[in-house]
Amino acid sequence: MTVRVRFAPSPTGYLHIGAARSALFNWLFARKVGGKFLLRIEDTDLQRSTDESTRSIIEGLQWLGLDYDEEVVFQSENAPKHRAAAYRLIEEGKAYRDFTPKEQRDDATVKQGIAERARTQAAEGINHRQNPFRDLSKEESDARAAAGEPFAVRLKVPVEGKTAFTDIVYGPQERSYSEIEDLVLLRSDGHPLYNLSVVIDDIDMGITHVIRGQDHLTNTHKQVLLYQALGAPVPQFAHLPLILAPNKGKLSKRKHGEVVSLTTYRDRGFVPAAFRNFLALLGWSPPEAKELLNKDELIREFSLEGIGRANAVFNFQENDPRRWTDDKALWMNAEYIRTMPMDELLPMVKAELRASKLWREEYDDDERDWLTKTVDLIRQRFFTLKDFSSQGRAYFSDDFDFEEAAVNKNLKKEPRLKELLPALAGELENVEPFTAANVEAALRKFADQSEVKAGLLINGSRTMLTGQAVGPSMFEVFEVLGARKSTERLRSGVPWFDIANELGDI
Repeated sequence: MTVRVRFAPSPTGYLHIGAARSALFNWLFARKVGGKFLLRIEDTDLQRSTDESTRSIIEGLQWLGLDYDEEVVFQSENAPKHRAAAYRLIEEGKAYRDFTPKEQRDDATVKQGIAERARTQAAEGINHRQNPFRDLSKEESDARAAAGEPFAVRLKVPVEGKTAFTDIVYGPQERSYSEIEDLVLLRSDGHPLYNLSVVIDDIDMGITHVIRGQDHLTNTHKQVLLYQALGAPVPQFAHLPLILAPNKGKLSKRKHGEVVSLTTYRDRGFVPAAFRNFLALLGWSPPEAKELLNKDELIREFSLEGIGRANAVFNFQENDPRRWTDDKALWMNAEYIRTMPMDELLPMVKAELRASKLWREEYDDDERDWLTKTVDLIRQRFFTLKDFSSQGRAYFSDDFDFEEAAVNKNLKKEPRLKELLPALAGELENVEPFTAANVEAALRKFADQSEVKAGLLINGSRTMLTGQAVGPSMFEVFEVLGARKSTERLRSGVPWFDIANELGDI
């Protein structure tokens, strides 16, 4: 038997990270066992479903590297199949037409009273299947339908017995039939409802394993009844623990906004492989205590049995823009940026520099070696790809900002720096070749001659060359920026002097 799994999102908004994790677990399982990973867009909510959301879902999967194996299935196109299945169940006596007027079915007070009576009767062991149309003769039911009387279609849930299945994550599950209402399959307007549509599509697509969020666990009992009524094999189920907010509440689009959107992480400079790795560890643990796993390692180590029952927590700091996401996610992204092969990182840096209008075509040609060396130097302290165009801007442009803290720390302390740094530039003009080692020797000699500590010149140079207080080895910075840029920036003097003057200290 070939394993076939599916990811079935509703295109009513952006791709939620919880849904993205469900897609990832389905994909990993399929790839682990040599099965098929399928995509179904559940677009039956015509008022809320949009093409933009569908594109967002597909782009999100592509960004994560989750390729699907067959044509995308759009659930709305299968509505005729769903209706046909409901009518077949009527013919077989497994479902019935409910002619209850719509206003009564929709009346909240009536529905609440029915539900309360059903619970009371179930507790007392009384058959609560009291819909007056449940046992209507087929002849009368057919006649009323033929006369144009509106009706919904309901499944005839047996009076006695229970549903039972073993969830791969949560173990044996049972539910008495007395706790399950005669679920509606079709509305009176002929619109198929969720449980029917899902089951018919899963049967049609040959789905062998249904891997989805724990919030669908209750639905599964109803769907098992439908599989049995339709005479189809019941797939295996694996329900995933929920992803919660830091306060252990539900992680929701409405409350937490962009924090739960997959596109947020793409647009804020996350490396796809890093975020895929992070998502995989929300609810699943590899056999060995290892956190950084590439795609091949994730596939090799993944198993449904490794999924825990405890809900995962997404530890972002609400109302703190400095911690807009989980600290572990940022740490993991930084580790990927710091250690991933340069041939994988460079295209992403190129895309970021292009988006920020910092890219030069020469980087692809005669300056490719310089670009590789520069990116390798500055990536060690970066957390996202956005850092290359913000914190790393001085390496790709002469138009960069000076951090106030850097000016305060490295330039304001010693007024003589306004003369010392241009003088240092004069010394460095004579350095040949302009390498880190030669620059270091020249700077330290100049410091001795000027009777100042080398650290004063090093820190002052760092701020003049990059606008920052900290960074990579300063002598390596000199080398990648080159003699011309380095000496020009040391001589400029104006930016830090003006900033300091504005602060009232010069």
